[in-house]
Amino acid sequence: MKKEVIEYAGIPVGIVVPDENRLKFIAVKYHVHDLDEQHFSSPAEVKHAIHDLMTRRHPKPIHA
Repeated sequence: MKKEVIEYAGIPVGIVVPDENRLKFIAVKYHVHDLDEQHFSSPAEVKHAIHDLMTRRHPKPIHA
């Protein structure tokens, strides 16, 4: 495991660093701060959590 920059929509939003045999997410953008210092098993898992967080905050509008 190594440090890695995590991007969302092409913008760096944090990094993951090895911690206790997992990856700890360090947020650098306010909109992903809810995930700060959480542990994940892979960078893909972090990206999935960010996607889930962002879609909960900004749901797509429902058109009639």
